[in-house]
Amino acid sequence: MKVCTTALTEAAAERALRRQSRMEASPLWKKGTFANPSGKGPGLDLAGGVGAAFEMFTSKAQRRPPAPLPLVSPLVDWRSPPLTGLRATWLGHSTVLIELDGARFLTDPVWSQRASPSQLIGPRRFHPPPVAIDELPPLHAILISHDHYDHLDADAVARLAATQSCPFVTALGVGAHLERFGVPPERIIELDWWEEAAIPGVEAAITAAPAQHFSGRGPLDRNATLWASYVFHGPRHRVFFSGDTGPEPALEEVRQRLGPFDLILLEVGAFHPAWGDIHLGPWEALKSLDRLGGGPFLPVHWSTFDLAIHAWDEPICVLEEAAREGRLGLVAPRIGQPRDLGDERHALVRLDPWWRTVV
Repeated sequence: MKVCTTALTEAAAERALRRQSRMEASPLWKKGTFANPSGKGPGLDLAGGVGAAFEMFTSKAQRRPPAPLPLVSPLVDWRSPPLTGLRATWLGHSTVLIELDGARFLTDPVWSQRASPSQLIGPRRFHPPPVAIDELPPLHAILISHDHYDHLDADAVARLAATQSCPFVTALGVGAHLERFGVPPERIIELDWWEEAAIPGVEAAITAAPAQHFSGRGPLDRNATLWASYVFHGPRHRVFFSGDTGPEPALEEVRQRLGPFDLILLEVGAFHPAWGDIHLGPWEALKSLDRLGGGPFLPVHWSTFDLAIHAWDEPICVLEEAAREGRLGLVAPRIGQPRDLGDERHALVRLDPWWRTVV
């Protein structure tokens, strides 16, 4: 038993060395941590921090829904393949099941009650997940965009590692978290920006792309792992997923190198001017949509956790107004409602403003 334990320890040490070498070889590794090329980060100056804190305690915005959100079970729809070859099911926050040209991808799976290191305190869900993890169909890859608690849920990762057999795709360094949460090392694929991973068993791949954000799960590991946006691509369709990002200068290059896109998922919630460099919000999301070349737009990162100061539905109300002005093709399904998106007839369907029924 001692020999076996020693061998396992040595293998883990070798993996850690290889992981660290890859991280240090990245052009984004600067002085011992990762950094945005723009130099932007999450730091607040004194005035901005004090102002945001004052607003947090004095704001009268309705930051939680006043009534239960209308959820839809996707289980019946999932029994049949998408009509157009592309279907997205938003399961809340940044968790989306993307069905693309025969492949199934799950983004940032968060099932826990709180987006926090503790299930006793921290941001609590507005709604239950519309399906249980055990009810998910067989997946071809699980994507973890970065290591923040509202994107990397340790309990969900552990359960998915036990119930699914597919690889976990993530950014450089995040694999150490996944190993600790129970994902076998051979099922972990870590990517630097612009690196691509072919997905076994299907004609599909995932490419990591630039994002302007930061990382860390505690006070001592700020920017110790990388963050990214991602593009899912198959023989017929391409989907852009922002992860978390602020106004990213390289989006035009992303469009040129990896587009055009049949569906664009951008984060729109948890915004505030004090941290506008690392989160988009709805107005910057509209600008980012244009930089990516436009197309059907599914907003994510809203309506599940209270992570900012704005009203829970402010992001979607801003986007609804833009959609009614003809400025974008807004895809805003109910949580858990599958939406076929492979061509305009299915993507740009009549808008269902379900958030207005939550009173």
